[in-house]
Amino acid sequence: MPARDLYHDVVVQALIVDGWTITDHPLYLTYGGRDLYVDLGAERDAIAAQKDSQKIAVEIKSFLSLSPIRDLHEAVGKYDVY
Repeated sequence: MPARDLYHDVVVQALIVDGWTITDHPLYLTYGGRDLYVDLGAERDAIAAQKDSQKIAVEIKSFLSLSPIRDLHEAVGKYDVY
């Protein structure tokens, strides 16, 4: 299981205050034969005019090193940055 980010608990509390229900902590996904771990899975009930509930997957990252570019590369990968 991946380590929790520095801001993990703050993000959880902010989602709860905003009306989200944390459903998975972490959220396990399988894609292309690989197991993926996302920090949180959350959902909230739909507004009365909508039919389905909203669901989100939240990946929490902080950029605390001396190089924000290196943090960005580690978070999304060098290929996606270029």
